Amino acid sequence: MKTPIIIDTDPGIDDVIAITAALFAEELDVKLITTVGGNVGIENTTRNAVNLVNFLGKGTPVAKGTAQPLLNKLVNASFVHGESGVGGYRFEEQENATVLSTRHAVEEMKELILHSAEPVTLVPIGPLTNVALLLRMYPKTKSNIKEIVLMGGAAQGGNRTPVAEFNIFADPHAAKIVFDEQIKIVMCGLDVTRLTSITTENVREIEGLGKVGDMVSRLLSDYDSTTSTHGSITIHDLCAVFYLTRPEIFKGKRATVNVVTEGEASGCTVTHYTEDGHVFVCLDADVEEFRREFVSTFKKVYEKMEG
Repeated sequence: MKTPIIIDTDPGIDDVIAITAALFAEELDVKLITTVGGNVGIENTTRNAVNLVNFLGKGTPVAKGTAQPLLNKLVNASFVHGESGVGGYRFEEQENATVLSTRHAVEEMKELILHSAEPVTLVPIGPLTNVALLLRMYPKTKSNIKEIVLMGGAAQGGNRTPVAEFNIFADPHAAKIVFDEQIKIVMCGLDVTRLTSITTENVREIEGLGKVGDMVSRLLSDYDSTTSTHGSITIHDLCAVFYLTRPEIFKGKRATVNVVTEGEASGCTVTHYTEDGHVFVCLDADVEEFRREFVSTFKKVYEKMEG
């Protein structure tokens, strides 16, 4: 049986790749995509999500969410993802925008979760503003959330500051609300996303695979210029999706996580390892298997779209 999921996202080059993988994963049923301001502003993240769903020929509903962090000023990562969020790539604008909901993302999440016949997994791969609002505004939803598998945080180090990862730094107050809840959380942070890079050879293996292979390889050619290290490319958000489809690739430890919300260390995820912790922190992975899964995933997408 497929796992019903909601992807909360700020597309974002790596978001686009992760969403594409999820929409074609045999193990997952993407019920809803919700957008948040993060890598770029909310108008662009929403447009990218709608364009992607249309580009892939899917009917997955998209709901526009929160533009601003709960308290802090908006920060973005356009220097990595480009002003549009997808580098130099351009989706064809299509007339079919019926996938875009007229309701706010938090309202859509609430309705879907409360009326789902089985518990829903949340997959936030951007700032946690929408998820925090959902949990505070509609606490009844917690009983029908299976787990939260998120890309964010780091047990050691950061990428927006020396101690803070971008998604948590962008809205630390929202992140604190989420991590303080006693919901099962899987944290795919920088500790593992930096390990699970792919190579330029992996990208070459998929670049001829139809329009999706072309899209992914072109996106990564832009991304490569800002995130590449010694010929490898880090696709952070893909870890959250692969954790759901191939959990055996990853290793980690149970912990509690405290989020710093003020001062120079704002956005830092202070990780306390304990067997009683409700957070599973991914710390290691089979990198070669991750790379094989990347290539295999997009070969399957090609076969499903072109076959």
